[in-house]
Amino acid sequence: MGLFGKLFEKKECAICGGEIGLLGNRKLEDGNMCKACASKLSPWFDDRRHSTVEQIQEQLEYREANKEKVAAFRTTRTLGEKTKVLLDEDAGTFMVTSARNLAEANPDVLAFADVTGCDLDIDESRTEIKREGKDGEEVSYNPPRYQYSYDFYIKIHVRNPYFDDIRFKLNNRDVEIENDKMGGGLGRMHGSLDPERDVEYRRYKEMGQEIKDALTQVRQQVRDEAAAAAAPKAAVTCPWCGATTTPDPSGCCEYCGSALNG
Repeated sequence: MGLFGKLFEKKECAICGGEIGLLGNRKLEDGNMCKACASKLSPWFDDRRHSTVEQIQEQLEYREANKEKVAAFRTTRTLGEKTKVLLDEDAGTFMVTSARNLAEANPDVLAFADVTGCDLDIDESRTEIKREGKDGEEVSYNPPRYQYSYDFYIKIHVRNPYFDDIRFKLNNRDVEIENDKMGGGLGRMHGSLDPERDVEYRRYKEMGQEIKDALTQVRQQVRDEAAAAAAPKAAVTCPWCGATTTPDPSGCCEYCGSALNG
């Protein structure tokens, strides 16, 4: 079979068994997958080409089970703008999504305990602004003028069998600042633009810091609670039967069953 014959050869999805269209193939390490099956994978998963059919099937089982967690999710706190971090503080879980229909999007529901860290990254790029010279060519201003552009990213490090982090952008469009506005209140610090004096810049930076602080706080809370539960309980004298006892998980005497804090 020639090159073009192989190109147009019909392929079968190793997951659902359906026929894969011409532009619908998603390569796996040991097979092929259709576009419809690929759309069911986690949006944070990026190692498809190095995954086997068996590994993909395992992830799809995990994703199917995740639907029940989405159905049980009750948002108690929302952080972010377009892409949001939704917290269910009663259940100790969270999700990151821009979807309005959660049941349809099936965003991964993770436990607070799954968080291992959180970073706020601010990317800066600079473009020189030039003017038209006498002969129509572009020439620099004196001193040079620049357009600064900023993007704000949150990166949540997690423990999950299918992805290690969740990275998303906070701002919908670039936050742009020109350094020729320094006389209008933006100012310069030691020869460079001070973006902290721009309202939009501060808004997204504060938004990112709020998300980072919230996830760091709930992660630490879970760890503190686990440490407290694992800590050895001190022996006390039961006021009801007089025995020296170690309180059981419900705080009662192991001998007479009376509440020790009552």
